[in-house]
Amino acid sequence: MSTSQRAGNEMRRETGFVTIRAYAELNDFLRKEWWQREFSCSLTGGNNLKHIIESAGIPHTEIELILLNGLSVGFDSTVETGDRISIYPVFESVDISSVIALRPEPLRKTAFVLDVHLGKLTKILRLLGFDTEFPGDVPDEELARISAEEGRILLTRDRMLLKRNEVTHGCFLHSQNPEEQAGEILDRLDLRKCVKPFSRCLNCGGCLEPVDKGVVLHRLEPLTRKYYKEFSMCSICSRIYWKGSHYDAFIKLLERLL
Repeated sequence: MSTSQRAGNEMRRETGFVTIRAYAELNDFLRKEWWQREFSCSLTGGNNLKHIIESAGIPHTEIELILLNGLSVGFDSTVETGDRISIYPVFESVDISSVIALRPEPLRKTAFVLDVHLGKLTKILRLLGFDTEFPGDVPDEELARISAEEGRILLTRDRMLLKRNEVTHGCFLHSQNPEEQAGEILDRLDLRKCVKPFSRCLNCGGCLEPVDKGVVLHRLEPLTRKYYKEFSMCSICSRIYWKGSHYDAFIKLLERLL
């Protein structure tokens, strides 16, 4: 270590700094000059680990593992001047069950709640067969409540929403394109094996069940009665589905995603 590096480390210890290193996609939340490198963070705002990490810009819902001076720790840990913090995103192919879990249950659930800006993504996730709530234009605290009480992953592009203490399961969406957003979710949470296309209502998210044509005949348009035989109906809103004009477009979307 050079004389200048030793002097820099001494200065950080004297002025109350810790050293942080974020890995992989967590760098997207940081200032550009901090990407893919160690950086110093002041302790002037306190020594709570969760607060320090989120003050750097990373929502706690994006983190799967934290190492404090090489040891796995939880969000409630405290730090001291000179500590070194390493932060890792969600793992999909590495078993980290032997280290400290940062949330009471695994992140990878298949139930979601989406904020008001993700209406198109909501329909895609329902098309893929995922339990997806879209409460519309509601306050942030209501979205956080639904996520916490119903065990749903909160999907949003609002970083501050993911920093709310009550949110334990959430994902920040990097893309602004709904189809790309769906791909992000499938990749990050390793959900392709869980896809069940055409099993949920695009309108409300309820489960679709096969229904005899005779039961819904009075609700069908003349050409639909003539050309289609197989129908499904939502168990919640009673909306009727069949392989109509939009079916081919849905199949092509599924092929691109899967």
